[in-house]
Amino acid sequence: MRVKDQRRHQRFALRLPLELVRSGSQRFRKLGETRNLSSTGVLFTSDAPVQVGEPIEYLITLPSGEDGDVVRLRCLGKVVRFERRALESEAAPAVAATLERFEFIRNR
Repeated sequence: MRVKDQRRHQRFALRLPLELVRSGSQRFRKLGETRNLSSTGVLFTSDAPVQVGEPIEYLITLPSGEDGDVVRLRCLGKVVRFERRALESEAAPAVAATLERFEFIRNR
């Protein structure tokens, strides 16, 4: 029997570059990649040192438009799940985080 997905918001399977820049009060720069994204959260892989429950700040790089500008989504949220096991045989752990606030940043 197939289990029905009971999430409230549709998730989109998107592999986009992600940069984790803050976890709690600690600032650092760790790279990762999204696995799926919804209007309220993100699942990504990264070897960033995060703890469940702590606030995080992360940047998601969106595909460039016709004008060639790079657009990033600066997000604030909190870690809701951390899995040391790799997703789909990948080396980096999986992190699920909320997306509570965001702003678009355009780099020219």
